Amino acid sequence: MAKKAATVKKPARRPRRKKVAAGSRGLAPAEVAQPGDDGQALAALIREDGGQSLAVYRDPIGGHSVVFAALPIDKVEPTPYQRDLSEPHVKRLANAIERLDRYLDPVIAVRVDGRYWTPNGNHRLHASKLLGGRTLMALVMPEEDVAYQILALNTEKAHNLKERSLEVIRMYRGLVAARGGKESDYVGLFEEPAFITLGAAYEKRPRFSASAYHPIVKRLDRFLDEDIGEALQIREERADKLLAFDDKVVAAVDALKAKGFVSPYLKNFVIARINFLRFKKGDEFDFDEIVDELTAKAARFNVDSVKKEDIARAGGGPPAEAEE
Repeated sequence: MAKKAATVKKPARRPRRKKVAAGSRGLAPAEVAQPGDDGQALAALIREDGGQSLAVYRDPIGGHSVVFAALPIDKVEPTPYQRDLSEPHVKRLANAIERLDRYLDPVIAVRVDGRYWTPNGNHRLHASKLLGGRTLMALVMPEEDVAYQILALNTEKAHNLKERSLEVIRMYRGLVAARGGKESDYVGLFEEPAFITLGAAYEKRPRFSASAYHPIVKRLDRFLDEDIGEALQIREERADKLLAFDDKVVAAVDALKAKGFVSPYLKNFVIARINFLRFKKGDEFDFDEIVDELTAKAARFNVDSVKKEDIARAGGGPPAEAEE
Protein backbone atom coordinates (compact mmCIF):
# COMPACT_ATOMS: atom_id res chain seq x y z
CA MET A 1 0.00 0.00 0.00
CA ALA A 2 1.31 3.40 -0.92
CA LYS A 3 2.31 5.81 1.75
CA LYS A 4 -0.18 8.61 2.34
CA ALA A 5 0.86 11.63 0.41
CA ALA A 6 1.15 15.18 1.55
CA THR A 7 -1.40 17.40 -0.04
CA VAL A 8 -1.08 20.71 -1.78
CA LYS A 9 -3.18 23.57 -0.51
CA LYS A 10 -5.74 25.09 -2.80
CA PRO A 11 -4.12 27.55 -5.19
CA ALA A 12 -4.94 31.18 -4.69
CA ARG A 13 -7.71 32.59 -6.82
CA ARG A 14 -6.42 33.86 -10.12
CA PRO A 15 -6.23 37.64 -10.37
CA ARG A 16 -8.57 39.33 -12.80
CA ARG A 17 -7.22 39.83 -16.27
CA LYS A 18 -5.95 43.35 -16.72
CA LYS A 19 -7.28 45.40 -19.57
CA VAL A 20 -4.89 45.78 -22.45
CA ALA A 21 -4.85 48.20 -25.32
CA ALA A 22 -6.26 46.90 -28.59
CA GLY A 23 -3.56 45.80 -31.00
CA SER A 24 -0.85 45.70 -28.34
CA ARG A 25 -0.13 41.96 -28.28
CA GLY A 26 1.06 39.32 -30.69
CA LEU A 27 2.22 39.41 -34.28
CA ALA A 28 1.37 41.70 -37.15
CA PRO A 29 -0.08 39.99 -40.29
CA ALA A 30 3.27 40.13 -42.09
CA GLU A 31 4.97 38.48 -39.11
CA VAL A 32 2.36 35.68 -39.01
CA ALA A 33 3.31 34.82 -42.58
CA GLN A 34 6.98 34.29 -41.64
CA PRO A 35 7.22 30.54 -40.85
CA GLY A 36 9.59 29.24 -38.20
CA ASP A 37 12.16 26.51 -38.80
CA ASP A 38 10.22 23.97 -36.73
CA GLY A 39 7.14 24.60 -38.88
CA GLN A 40 9.11 24.06 -42.09
CA ALA A 41 10.57 20.83 -40.72
CA LEU A 42 7.11 19.60 -39.74
CA ALA A 43 5.76 20.42 -43.21
CA ALA A 44 8.47 18.24 -44.74
CA LEU A 45 7.54 15.33 -42.46
CA ILE A 46 3.86 15.71 -43.36
CA ARG A 47 4.77 15.37 -47.06
CA GLU A 48 6.83 12.26 -46.27
CA ASP A 49 3.76 10.78 -44.50
CA GLY A 50 1.65 11.19 -47.63
CA GLY A 51 -0.03 14.45 -46.60
CA GLN A 52 0.19 17.89 -48.09
CA SER A 53 1.29 21.10 -46.40
CA LEU A 54 -0.93 23.94 -47.60
CA ALA A 55 0.49 26.74 -45.44
CA VAL A 56 3.10 27.21 -42.74
CA TYR A 57 2.67 30.18 -40.43
CA ARG A 58 2.97 31.41 -36.85
CA ASP A 59 -0.08 31.85 -34.69
CA PRO A 60 -0.85 35.54 -34.09
CA ILE A 61 -0.90 35.43 -30.27
CA GLY A 62 2.07 33.32 -29.15
CA GLY A 63 4.06 33.13 -32.38
CA HIS A 64 4.08 29.31 -32.35
CA SER A 65 4.48 27.45 -35.62
CA VAL A 66 1.40 25.91 -37.25
CA VAL A 67 1.07 23.87 -40.43
CA PHE A 68 -2.27 23.91 -42.22
CA ALA A 69 -2.30 20.50 -43.85
CA ALA A 70 -4.34 17.92 -45.70
CA LEU A 71 -3.70 14.60 -43.94
CA PRO A 72 -4.45 11.03 -45.09
CA ILE A 73 -7.48 10.18 -42.99
CA ASP A 74 -6.18 6.70 -42.17
CA LYS A 75 -3.19 8.26 -40.39
CA VAL A 76 -5.30 10.40 -38.04
CA GLU A 77 -6.54 9.01 -34.73
CA PRO A 78 -7.78 10.36 -31.41
CA THR A 79 -5.40 10.70 -28.50
CA PRO A 80 -5.57 7.47 -26.48
CA TYR A 81 -6.85 9.19 -23.33
CA GLN A 82 -9.83 11.28 -24.37
CA ARG A 83 -13.53 10.69 -23.79
CA ASP A 84 -15.48 7.93 -25.54
CA LEU A 85 -17.05 8.50 -28.92
CA SER A 86 -20.73 9.46 -29.13
CA GLU A 87 -22.21 7.64 -32.13
CA PRO A 88 -25.34 9.88 -32.29
CA HIS A 89 -23.09 12.96 -32.40
CA VAL A 90 -21.01 11.42 -35.20
CA LYS A 91 -24.16 10.79 -37.24
CA ARG A 92 -25.42 14.35 -36.69
CA LEU A 93 -22.07 15.76 -37.83
CA ALA A 94 -21.99 13.48 -40.88
CA ASN A 95 -25.50 14.56 -41.86
CA ALA A 96 -24.56 18.24 -41.50
CA ILE A 97 -21.40 17.85 -43.59
CA GLU A 98 -23.31 15.91 -46.21
CA ARG A 99 -26.07 18.53 -46.48
CA LEU A 100 -23.53 21.33 -46.86
CA ASP A 101 -21.34 19.20 -49.14
CA ARG A 102 -18.32 20.91 -47.61
CA TYR A 103 -15.84 20.24 -44.81
CA LEU A 104 -14.93 23.58 -43.26
CA ASP A 105 -13.70 22.84 -39.73
CA PRO A 106 -10.07 21.65 -39.43
CA VAL A 107 -9.07 19.57 -36.41
CA ILE A 108 -5.99 20.17 -34.26
CA ALA A 109 -3.32 17.50 -34.60
CA VAL A 110 0.19 16.61 -33.40
CA ARG A 111 2.55 14.20 -35.13
CA VAL A 112 3.53 11.12 -33.09
CA ASP A 113 5.72 8.49 -34.79
CA GLY A 114 4.28 9.10 -38.24
CA ARG A 115 0.68 9.15 -36.98
CA TYR A 116 -1.42 12.21 -36.17
CA TRP A 117 -3.19 12.48 -32.84
CA THR A 118 -6.14 14.83 -32.62
CA PRO A 119 -7.14 15.94 -29.09
CA ASN A 120 -10.26 17.79 -30.23
CA GLY A 121 -11.47 16.23 -33.49
CA ASN A 122 -12.48 12.63 -32.79
CA HIS A 123 -16.12 13.14 -33.77
CA ARG A 124 -15.24 15.09 -36.93
CA LEU A 125 -12.73 12.39 -37.83
CA HIS A 126 -15.31 9.62 -37.52
CA ALA A 127 -17.98 11.66 -39.32
CA SER A 128 -15.59 12.08 -42.25
CA LYS A 129 -14.85 8.35 -42.21
CA LEU A 130 -18.57 7.60 -42.12
CA LEU A 131 -18.94 9.63 -45.33
CA GLY A 132 -16.06 7.76 -46.97
CA GLY A 133 -13.65 10.70 -46.83
CA ARG A 134 -10.02 10.23 -47.83
CA THR A 135 -8.53 13.42 -46.39
CA LEU A 136 -8.83 15.35 -43.13
CA MET A 137 -7.92 19.01 -42.87
CA ALA A 138 -5.85 19.83 -39.81
CA LEU A 139 -3.86 22.51 -38.05
CA VAL A 140 -0.75 20.53 -37.11
CA MET A 141 1.43 21.67 -34.20
CA PRO A 142 5.12 20.73 -33.80
CA GLU A 143 4.85 20.34 -30.01
CA GLU A 144 3.32 17.09 -28.74
CA ASP A 145 2.60 18.74 -25.39
CA VAL A 146 -0.06 20.91 -26.99
CA ALA A 147 -2.30 17.82 -27.21
CA TYR A 148 -2.46 17.64 -23.41
CA GLN A 149 -3.17 21.36 -23.12
CA ILE A 150 -5.96 21.32 -25.70
CA LEU A 151 -7.45 18.16 -24.23
CA ALA A 152 -7.59 19.89 -20.85
CA LEU A 153 -9.67 22.67 -22.42
CA ASN A 154 -11.92 20.04 -24.00
CA THR A 155 -12.29 18.32 -20.63
CA GLU A 156 -13.98 21.41 -19.22
CA LYS A 157 -16.62 21.05 -21.96
CA ALA A 158 -17.24 17.31 -21.58
CA HIS A 159 -20.91 16.35 -21.57
CA ASN A 160 -21.20 14.89 -18.08
CA LEU A 161 -19.27 13.89 -15.00
CA LYS A 162 -18.54 10.39 -16.28
CA GLU A 163 -17.04 11.60 -19.56
CA ARG A 164 -15.05 14.30 -17.83
CA SER A 165 -13.64 11.94 -15.20
CA LEU A 166 -12.73 9.20 -17.68
CA GLU A 167 -11.02 11.69 -19.95
CA VAL A 168 -8.96 13.03 -17.05
CA ILE A 169 -7.85 9.61 -15.78
CA ARG A 170 -6.86 8.53 -19.30
CA MET A 171 -4.85 11.70 -19.78
CA TYR A 172 -3.32 11.08 -16.34
CA ARG A 173 -2.19 7.58 -17.33
CA GLY A 174 -0.74 8.96 -20.54
CA LEU A 175 1.32 11.46 -18.55
CA VAL A 176 2.56 8.72 -16.19
CA ALA A 177 3.89 6.77 -19.18
CA ALA A 178 5.23 9.69 -21.19
CA ARG A 179 6.44 12.40 -18.87
CA GLY A 180 6.52 11.73 -15.14
CA GLY A 181 6.95 14.57 -12.65
CA LYS A 182 4.70 15.39 -9.70
CA GLU A 183 0.93 15.29 -9.89
CA SER A 184 0.85 18.87 -8.63
CA ASP A 185 2.81 19.91 -11.75
CA TYR A 186 -0.31 19.28 -13.83
CA VAL A 187 -2.89 21.29 -11.88
CA GLY A 188 -3.73 23.31 -14.99
CA LEU A 189 -4.51 20.19 -17.02
CA PHE A 190 -6.82 18.35 -14.64
CA GLU A 191 -9.10 21.21 -13.46
CA GLU A 192 -9.90 19.55 -10.12
CA PRO A 193 -8.39 16.54 -8.31
CA ALA A 194 -11.76 14.87 -7.74
CA PHE A 195 -11.96 14.01 -11.45
CA ILE A 196 -8.82 11.87 -11.14
CA THR A 197 -10.19 9.80 -8.26
CA LEU A 198 -13.67 9.50 -9.79
CA GLY A 199 -12.16 8.54 -13.13
CA ALA A 200 -10.22 5.71 -11.47
CA ALA A 201 -13.48 4.56 -9.83
CA TYR A 202 -15.31 4.64 -13.18
CA GLU A 203 -12.62 2.46 -14.74
CA LYS A 204 -13.24 -0.16 -12.08
CA ARG A 205 -17.04 0.21 -12.09
CA PRO A 206 -18.49 1.78 -15.27
CA ARG A 207 -21.95 2.18 -13.71
CA PHE A 208 -20.65 3.96 -10.64
CA SER A 209 -23.00 6.79 -9.60
CA ALA A 210 -20.27 9.38 -9.15
CA SER A 211 -22.66 12.34 -9.15
CA ALA A 212 -23.91 11.28 -5.71
CA TYR A 213 -20.36 11.29 -4.30
CA HIS A 214 -18.81 14.16 -6.24
CA PRO A 215 -19.57 16.87 -3.61
CA ILE A 216 -17.85 14.79 -0.92
CA VAL A 217 -14.83 13.88 -3.04
CA LYS A 218 -14.47 17.45 -4.29
CA ARG A 219 -14.25 18.69 -0.72
CA LEU A 220 -11.79 16.00 0.41
CA ASP A 221 -9.48 15.69 -2.55
CA ARG A 222 -6.37 17.77 -3.19
CA PHE A 223 -3.65 17.61 -5.82
CA LEU A 224 -0.85 15.41 -4.50
CA ASP A 225 2.72 16.62 -4.17
CA GLU A 226 4.00 13.17 -5.14
CA ASP A 227 5.55 11.59 -8.21
CA ILE A 228 2.67 11.05 -10.63
CA GLY A 229 3.32 7.28 -10.80
CA GLU A 230 3.12 6.97 -7.01
CA ALA A 231 0.16 9.36 -6.94
CA LEU A 232 -1.69 7.12 -9.39
CA GLN A 233 -1.47 4.25 -6.90
CA ILE A 234 -2.92 6.52 -4.21
CA ARG A 235 -5.74 7.46 -6.59
CA GLU A 236 -6.43 3.77 -7.23
CA GLU A 237 -6.64 3.15 -3.48
CA ARG A 238 -8.98 6.10 -3.03
CA ALA A 239 -11.17 4.77 -5.82
CA ASP A 240 -11.33 1.40 -4.05
CA LYS A 241 -12.43 3.12 -0.86
CA LEU A 242 -15.14 5.02 -2.74
CA LEU A 243 -16.43 1.80 -4.28
CA ALA A 244 -16.50 0.12 -0.85
CA PHE A 245 -18.46 3.13 0.40
CA ASP A 246 -20.81 2.78 -2.57
CA ASP A 247 -21.36 -0.91 -1.80
CA LYS A 248 -22.63 -0.04 1.69
CA VAL A 249 -24.82 2.77 0.37
CA VAL A 250 -26.33 0.46 -2.26
CA ALA A 251 -27.06 -2.11 0.45
CA ALA A 252 -28.91 0.55 2.45
CA VAL A 253 -30.84 1.60 -0.66
CA ASP A 254 -31.81 -2.02 -1.34
CA ALA A 255 -33.03 -2.34 2.26
CA LEU A 256 -35.18 0.78 1.83
CA LYS A 257 -36.66 -0.62 -1.38
CA ALA A 258 -37.42 -3.88 0.40
CA LYS A 259 -39.45 -1.89 2.92
CA GLY A 260 -41.51 -0.36 0.10
CA PHE A 261 -39.76 2.98 -0.38
CA VAL A 262 -39.75 4.07 -4.01
CA SER A 263 -37.84 7.16 -5.12
CA PRO A 264 -35.08 8.11 -7.60
CA TYR A 265 -33.46 9.97 -4.69
CA LEU A 266 -32.84 7.03 -2.36
CA LYS A 267 -29.07 7.00 -2.85
CA ASN A 268 -28.87 10.78 -2.39
CA PHE A 269 -31.03 10.43 0.71
CA VAL A 270 -28.80 7.81 2.31
CA ILE A 271 -25.64 9.79 1.59
CA ALA A 272 -27.14 13.04 2.89
CA ARG A 273 -28.31 11.27 6.06
CA ILE A 274 -24.83 10.01 6.95
CA ASN A 275 -22.74 12.87 5.57
CA PHE A 276 -21.41 14.49 8.73
CA LEU A 277 -18.89 16.39 6.61
CA ARG A 278 -21.47 19.03 5.72
CA PHE A 279 -21.51 20.13 9.36
CA LYS A 280 -17.73 20.53 9.54
CA LYS A 281 -15.92 23.75 8.75
CA GLY A 282 -12.61 24.05 6.96
CA ASP A 283 -11.22 22.28 3.93
CA GLU A 284 -8.31 20.21 5.24
CA PHE A 285 -9.43 16.63 5.85
CA ASP A 286 -7.82 13.21 5.64
CA PHE A 287 -9.43 11.48 2.65
CA ASP A 288 -9.03 7.91 3.92
CA GLU A 289 -10.21 8.71 7.44
CA ILE A 290 -13.37 10.50 6.32
CA VAL A 291 -14.36 7.96 3.67
CA ASP A 292 -13.76 5.07 6.09
CA GLU A 293 -15.99 6.74 8.66
CA LEU A 294 -18.70 7.39 6.07
CA THR A 295 -18.49 3.76 4.95
CA ALA A 296 -18.95 2.58 8.52
CA LYS A 297 -21.96 4.86 8.94
CA ALA A 298 -23.49 3.53 5.72
CA ALA A 299 -23.01 -0.03 6.97
CA ARG A 300 -24.90 0.87 10.18
CA PHE A 301 -27.68 2.74 8.37
CA ASN A 302 -30.97 2.19 10.22
CA VAL A 303 -33.73 1.76 7.66
CA ASP A 304 -36.33 1.35 10.43
CA SER A 305 -35.90 5.01 11.40
CA VAL A 306 -36.80 6.29 7.93
CA LYS A 307 -40.28 7.72 7.29
CA LYS A 308 -42.00 8.43 3.99
CA GLU A 309 -41.95 12.16 4.62
CA ASP A 310 -38.16 11.96 5.07
CA ILE A 311 -37.81 10.57 1.55
CA ALA A 312 -40.21 13.18 0.18
CA ARG A 313 -38.12 16.00 1.65
CA ALA A 314 -35.02 14.55 -0.04
CA GLY A 315 -36.44 15.16 -3.51
CA GLY A 316 -35.00 18.62 -3.97
CA GLY A 317 -31.72 17.75 -5.68
CA PRO A 318 -30.95 15.74 -8.80
CA PRO A 319 -30.90 11.95 -8.40
CA ALA A 320 -27.80 9.89 -9.08
CA GLU A 321 -27.15 9.83 -12.83
CA ALA A 322 -29.42 7.23 -14.40
CA GLU A 323 -27.01 6.24 -17.17
CA GLU A 324 -24.35 5.30 -14.67
